[in-house]
Amino acid sequence: MTLGIAILLGSFFLLFLMRVPVALALAVSSVLTGIYLHVPLEVIGQRMLNGLNSFSMMAIPLFIFAGEIMGEGGISRRLIKLSNLLVGRFRGGLAIVNVLSTMFFGGITGSAVADASSIGSIMIPMMKLRGYDNDYAVSVTCTGAIQGVLLPPSHNIILYSLAAGGVSIAGLFAAGLVPGIVLGLALMVTSYIIAVRRRYPKGESIPRSEMMRVIIEGILSLTTALIIVAGVLLGVFTANESAAIAVVYSLILVIVVFREVTFKNINHILIETFRKLAVVLFLIAASSAFAWFLSYLRIPDMVMTFITSISSNKYVVLLLLNVILLVLGMIMDMAPLILIATPILLPVATQYGMDPIQFGVMLMLNLGIGLLTPPVGSAIFVGCTIGELSLEKAFKAMLPFLSVMIVMLLLLTYVPAVSMTLPHFLTH
Repeated sequence: MTLGIAILLGSFFLLFLMRVPVALALAVSSVLTGIYLHVPLEVIGQRMLNGLNSFSMMAIPLFIFAGEIMGEGGISRRLIKLSNLLVGRFRGGLAIVNVLSTMFFGGITGSAVADASSIGSIMIPMMKLRGYDNDYAVSVTCTGAIQGVLLPPSHNIILYSLAAGGVSIAGLFAAGLVPGIVLGLALMVTSYIIAVRRRYPKGESIPRSEMMRVIIEGILSLTTALIIVAGVLLGVFTANESAAIAVVYSLILVIVVFREVTFKNINHILIETFRKLAVVLFLIAASSAFAWFLSYLRIPDMVMTFITSISSNKYVVLLLLNVILLVLGMIMDMAPLILIATPILLPVATQYGMDPIQFGVMLMLNLGIGLLTPPVGSAIFVGCTIGELSLEKAFKAMLPFLSVMIVMLLLLTYVPAVSMTLPHFLTH
């Protein structure tokens, strides 16, 4: 049994360090472990297929498709204009606009990296042109994008639901809504304080003649997120149905109303959707087999025994879970880490009284912070590439914003009401 654990974990981390794609590393380590344990390859294949055989899986390709449509259709530009109309008049207004835009856009794409890329490609050059320091522009963009992992329809929340054995997607969406909004407001306040200290300029006002058009186009763009959030939370339709409606609405909006996308562009959108979906599906299948071997070798029980041997105090154990996730987030990307860490750490959290929904939101923010920390922080790499800034300068400029996120993480960990009040309200 010990050698089986060494083969499973050792081969995975060796392949990971060799920069083999994570999904392939998971699959290969599972096969090698199966050969040692004399588990038929057919069983491994069945476990991989079982990971994909879930009705909730249908929502993932549809949400990815809707996000690609909205990204191609100029939605980010319209949301930036709406945000500028709402908060651009304050000192450092462009920074506040940046955070608010990523909040709005995160509610449509559910992806932090997509937020950093779409909003950052517009806002970072604009902020630099208006006299903002480059490191500040990049740090605001990257940290603001993390709201996307908490706000519906986060694809990662759906992945967690699958990895956790079918935790309510509606409950997870509801649990992430308030923390996502509060985090956004806290980041806006932080960016405003820094802007005042550095004497950044106020934003330019939008002419009255354009206000109505900006408001209408902004509201139409946000309606996608409202359809998803309101429909799922109020029980009008399932996550799968909301995703399908979001796709249809997005197509009508960008082709008929905004006329930003032609039928020729649909081919490109479909190719991008299938490319991302292929990666996600292979990752889910491979991690399903890997997770089965984790359970077969009783690794979650060993982890629980190890953690409880350090301390039996609930608050210390929950702090240890956060530390483990923050460290893992520095070296591994978000999606595979959700699928690997959930079956190991969720039993520990529930053993100490944490609801699976609360753990899911805590996990999202933990791994969202990991997107900002080297060496694998994909969000910070996107921001640095757009802003042409070194990783060291960007990370140093992010420290005030990261401090806000850590405070939010502790609140999510030790104050269940922060994430659980809305789900409880909607189910009673």
